[in-house]
Amino acid sequence: MDTLNAGEKSHEAKAKKIRIIHSKRRLLQLQRKEELSHNIRYVSKVPVRLVMDRDYLVVHPHDSMATLIESMGEEESSAIVVDSDGKLVGFVTMKDILHLFDVPRRHSIVGFGLLKRYSVTRATRVEDIMVTKPVTVNINDELGHAIRIMLETGKHHLPVVDDGGRAHGLLEVKDIIRLIRLVSL
Repeated sequence: MDTLNAGEKSHEAKAKKIRIIHSKRRLLQLQRKEELSHNIRYVSKVPVRLVMDRDYLVVHPHDSMATLIESMGEEESSAIVVDSDGKLVGFVTMKDILHLFDVPRRHSIVGFGLLKRYSVTRATRVEDIMVTKPVTVNINDELGHAIRIMLETGKHHLPVVDDGGRAHGLLEVKDIIRLIRLVSL
């Protein structure tokens, strides 16, 4: 009988240790979750100017599409179109370029303006394919505002401008994720 009691006591002791270990793990998880939650809230308060990419592709409206495509390297997936004063006049993404090669559907009614868009030649200029009123974010905005804009519009790239409309950078989803990764460590 004593051996049975010793076995039961040993089993109870192990169970108690396991409960203690699990409660400590749970406490650590809660602490990490609280820290991460604090850090994530901090992310929304970070100024856009600290996260944006300052090394971005700049093109001009009169540049050829061939120049634009040649300028896009491995990392660039968009270009900010500026005038001679550095003011934002448009925005081009790789998706905009792909739309040039998507022919109209078989039974769709197409106007002359749309047909003209599908005639890609060496004379095609950036101004022919750029978005003329892109969704932007101000350099003084907080990241939380930029994230809301991205989520509401579905845009993954936002040109960053000042109050005068001058381009200062490009904010991409990958820049925000990089920051989140840093603060969640």
